[in-house]
Amino acid sequence: MCIFCKIVEGEIPSNKILENDEFLCFHDANPRAPIHLLIIPKVHIEKFQDAPASIMSAITPFIQEVATKMGLDLSGYRLIINNGENGGQEVPHLHFHLLGGTKLSWPHFSKEATHKSL
Repeated sequence: MCIFCKIVEGEIPSNKILENDEFLCFHDANPRAPIHLLIIPKVHIEKFQDAPASIMSAITPFIQEVATKMGLDLSGYRLIINNGENGGQEVPHLHFHLLGGTKLSWPHFSKEATHKSL
């Protein structure tokens, strides 16, 4: 059982923000922004590539509700999905990173970084 499934089952505690029958949102243990949340389906789906359309259409309003609850709906936020090893996915359970609470930079894709990688 993966770490996120253990969180869903209550075996590992988390700082929950919002929960319903299908999804769970909690604070990331290693935040990269003033607000850094993880949003997961309660059912185990390994990665975005495996996600059925029904899950994606259902999680959208949940994410929007989280953003509103956290006061990010008007100021803005970043939503990230890492897919697979080369995409930077560290936990093999579909999850969204929602980051906000400040003006976010994007250093990985600056002109300098892009040109260096060519």
